[in-house]
Amino acid sequence: MKPVIAFVTGGYSGESVISYKSALTIDKNVDREKFEVHTVDISPEGWWHLVEGKRASLVDREDFSIVIGERRIHFDAVLIGIHGTPGEDGKLQGYFDLLNLPYTSCNAAISALTFNKRYTVAVAAFAGIHVARSVMLFRGKFGSASEAATKLKFPVFVKPNNGGSSIGMSKVLNPDGLEAAIEKAFKEDDQVLIEEFISGREFTIGVFRSAGKIITLPFTEIKTKKDFFDFEAKYTAGFTDEITPAVVDEDIAEKVRDTARRVYHVFNCDGVIRIDFIYNQEEAAPFMLEINSVPGQTEASIVPQQIRAMGWTLNRFYTALIEDALDRGSSRTKR
Repeated sequence: MKPVIAFVTGGYSGESVISYKSALTIDKNVDREKFEVHTVDISPEGWWHLVEGKRASLVDREDFSIVIGERRIHFDAVLIGIHGTPGEDGKLQGYFDLLNLPYTSCNAAISALTFNKRYTVAVAAFAGIHVARSVMLFRGKFGSASEAATKLKFPVFVKPNNGGSSIGMSKVLNPDGLEAAIEKAFKEDDQVLIEEFISGREFTIGVFRSAGKIITLPFTEIKTKKDFFDFEAKYTAGFTDEITPAVVDEDIAEKVRDTARRVYHVFNCDGVIRIDFIYNQEEAAPFMLEINSVPGQTEASIVPQQIRAMGWTLNRFYTALIEDALDRGSSRTKR
């Protein structure tokens, strides 16, 4: 019998818009000859089993099962395609852990950690990985805006500490623009990260595990026509050049790949992640910016570009992710 897979999409945050775009790519490329796949839309309105894109029935949250006709379906693994909460911040992962149900992402603890940008760079720095200096603000628990960044050099980036897709992010050239940027970021989150600007080339690399081996994808150089790689630059055609694979000297390329493998190992990641770096020429080293534990899978997204550059199809890639999750589930059951 084919393994039965739940493909979850949607979400509770503004990033659900990207989840649904990713879902179109995943749905088109997942291998239904190898797997029996059912789509589940998780939204504030409920958890719905979708049939041909329409809500067919509610999911039973007691055991994460669905009913089709007279058949009750229990899943063998979950393919997670939710950006933002609850699919990228560990909440769903914790729920699936309680059900002993494997999934295609980092575990609950690592998902929660990597969703928090400040804690992520703190752990990376502890492991000897280069990161930018930063401070974190908690809503209602800091003084003036100018006091917040006294230990940092301008320009700085101000962004919501939790979340992705560069929503609520600003580049601030001097202290005069700090208050407005902090206010903008607090509209998206109760925690705000202020981070020093690191000059250099911007690279982003996908990393995943298949058959027990950590695989780094051909990485991408980001060259944006805007001042920085914000939401508009990420998702609007014409604002950004994404060069995959990046044209770099081999010694730089190996430093990026080696650091990416270290990050994947240090954080004990599973599934596919995407790591953003700035390669600083003065330090001759990549500085890690953040980890995306559920990277975008839209047609314009970077990981699909890198998969194709490696010579794989997306069908093969999603099969590798699902099989890795099933293997982890099988190992856990044996213990």
